[in-house]
Amino acid sequence: MIDWIAFLSVAGAALLASVVVVGFYALGLRLLDADGVTSARGIRRVGAIACFVVCAVAVLYGIYLIVPALHG
Repeated sequence: MIDWIAFLSVAGAALLASVVVVGFYALGLRLLDADGVTSARGIRRVGAIACFVVCAVAVLYGIYLIVPALHG
């Protein structure tokens, strides 16, 4: 028998995680491509790099959860 509550919680967590990762990636791209004041260019670049780091950490954590050999 299917445990529908567990299924829905996993589906919800996957949906939320994908929205967060894609959102941070899109924000990072937007910060890199932003036109406007040149004095804030360095701050935008740091923000974009931070967004990409969040995405990379989320992907690496997902791989860590999937691959049993990494659990030690």
